[in-house]
Amino acid sequence: MDKKMKSIYSLIAVAALFVFLFLLERTLPSTSMLFTVLKKGAIYALVAVSLNLLNGFTGLFSLGQAGFMLIGAYTYAIFTIPPQARAQVYQYFDGGIIQFALPVPVALVLAGLAAATFAFLIGLPVLRLKGDYLAIATLGFAEIIRAIFQWDKLGPITNGSNLLRKFPAFSSVLFPFAVSGICIALIVLLINSSFGRAFKAIREDEIAAEAMGISLFKHKMLSFVISSFFAGVSGALLAMYQTTVQASAFKSAMTYEILLIVVIGGIGSVTGSCLSSFLFIACSEWWLRFLDAETVISGFHVPLLRSGFRKVVFSVIIMCVVLFYRQGIMGDREFSWKGLIGLFKKPFAKRAKAKGGAAHE
Repeated sequence: MDKKMKSIYSLIAVAALFVFLFLLERTLPSTSMLFTVLKKGAIYALVAVSLNLLNGFTGLFSLGQAGFMLIGAYTYAIFTIPPQARAQVYQYFDGGIIQFALPVPVALVLAGLAAATFAFLIGLPVLRLKGDYLAIATLGFAEIIRAIFQWDKLGPITNGSNLLRKFPAFSSVLFPFAVSGICIALIVLLINSSFGRAFKAIREDEIAAEAMGISLFKHKMLSFVISSFFAGVSGALLAMYQTTVQASAFKSAMTYEILLIVVIGGIGSVTGSCLSSFLFIACSEWWLRFLDAETVISGFHVPLLRSGFRKVVFSVIIMCVVLFYRQGIMGDREFSWKGLIGLFKKPFAKRAKAKGGAAHE
């Protein structure tokens, strides 16, 4: 299959996906859990791919993704709250300092740029660290930035520890899919470019990459800043999904969840990160919910089914996945039309081979 046919098939598949989502919205009630999974899954897919760009393709172990999402979420919220609603939102800070609102697309880009700017400033000292030290430094940054954004002295801008609300949100599942899809496509283009090959060379062997003329610090910084940009955009999408923003929600547990998604999907696989994002959200938000509800059948209390049991089962499932798929669901493989067609052809080829063997006998 040539490159042109692959592009045509991909465009048809994307168009079919959006038509399917459009029809779903016209068919199912808006309160369906399926839409929660699709919206949140699309947002987490973007931030997981952005972390994979850093951890999986460049070999930098960073744990600051929640901090960059926080910056993106706050930037979007601060610059999109309508001026007439600011007195109500910033009720303890005289309506705040900023008294204008930007269009949503501009605010989304600004959210990414704000996160990228912080990443550049943080990257100057921390990207000289390696391995666990870099992870600890970036995790510390995420915790510090969360505390700073709740500081009352910054209240006229961030609203202190109070909620930011009344900013534009999305109701259609098409919006997060469109934004995340565009961003992930840009990341894939970057990975397949000469910069992406330089990232992979650094991941495989820094000394050999440097000997080949690749500037380690420049490319690490580039990967770190770009990853943070898309984490900022995903933070803005998360703010739109939740309709409110508060710094206390962006805890280190959020980074661990994203890291878990990347590991389960496969470190170094964009397809794996996307798949595992939807599976992770579906399991944690929907499929295992019944385990938290106390169940009584004919006066008999079903043991173990109570609040909190869902997390126990969820942890066991994750352990099983890690044990049986040590490289993640996809490993370092990616989706390809050739592989998909081969998957469908396999049973037919086996059947034809079996018939041929029987006829020969």
